[in-house]
Amino acid sequence: MEITGPQSGSSSEVLEILRSRPPQERADAARNREKVLAAAARLFADRGVEAVSMDAVAAEAGVGKGTLFRRFGDKSGLAVALLDARERDLQERILSGPPPLGPGAAPAERLAAFVEAYLDYLFAHLDLVRMSETASPGARYRIGAYGFWHRHVAILLGQALPDADPEVLSHAVLAVLAGEPATVLKDRYGEPRARAALRQAALAPVR
Repeated sequence: MEITGPQSGSSSEVLEILRSRPPQERADAARNREKVLAAAARLFADRGVEAVSMDAVAAEAGVGKGTLFRRFGDKSGLAVALLDARERDLQERILSGPPPLGPGAAPAERLAAFVEAYLDYLFAHLDLVRMSETASPGARYRIGAYGFWHRHVAILLGQALPDADPEVLSHAVLAVLAGEPATVLKDRYGEPRARAALRQAALAPVR
C-alpha cells in the first residue's frame, strides 16, 4: 500500500464491497422497484420521512402492500435503497476521483477530504440516513456502505498513525458521523455549527 492511500490495484477489499451487486432482477420486478423508489422519494420530499407510511408509498407507487414489504421490509429498507446511488457516487470518487478525496494525497489530507464529502452527503440526506441507521439495534453496521466507509478510513488511519489500532479507531471516527448525533446537533445548534463540531471531532485523531 502506498502512502497516498487506496489505489485501483491495492484496495481489493474496498473494491469488492463497492462492486458487489444484487442478482439481476426480472424486468417487471425492476419496474416495480423503480416505481416504489420514485414514489417514496416524492412522498418523503413532500411530507418528511417520519410522516409517510408504507401504505402511502404502496398507494402512490400503485403496487400491493405485500410487494412493497417483501421487497423492502420497512421504511428503513426504502431509505437504504434510496441512498444507494448517492453512496456509490461518493465511493467512486474515493476510489478513482481527483485528490485529495481520491488517490494521490497524503493520508491525513484524504481523511479530511472524506470527512468533508461525507458531511455533505450526510446533511443532504439526513432524514434518510438517520432512518436507515436507527431502524433496529445495530442497523447501521449491517448496511453494505458502512463496510466501505470503515475500510477506507481504517486504511488511511493505518497509514497516518502507525501506532494506532486502525480497525477500532475507524469505527470511533465513523461513530461521530452517524445520523442520530448529526440530527440532534443540527436541530439544537443549526447545520453550520453541527458540521464544524462533527468535522473537528472526526479528525481529532490526525490533528
